[in-house]
Amino acid sequence: MTKLDIVTNLYERLGYSKRECANIVDNFFEIIKHTLAKGENVKISGFGNFIVKQKKSRRGRNPQTGTEIEISARKVLNFRLSQVLKDEINKKRVE
Repeated sequence: MTKLDIVTNLYERLGYSKRECANIVDNFFEIIKHTLAKGENVKISGFGNFIVKQKKSRRGRNPQTGTEIEISARKVLNFRLSQVLKDEINKKRVE
């Protein structure tokens, strides 16, 4: 699913114009991006948690040359599914 698919789904379900739906989706993602950029976690009930973690700097090795390099400290983003979403994804179809 792409961002355009999300906009189209909102358009069909809510009846707003496509431009309004695109603005809603863009604003939603901007809010999430700014919150994560500040180092704060984002929890969406029934969906999951976006967790920002700080990784320390460490030594690494260039696989082509074998020389040691310093890998700088950085922030990484993890996503953990909520139990509700896990259950929805893993539920078995009864046909």
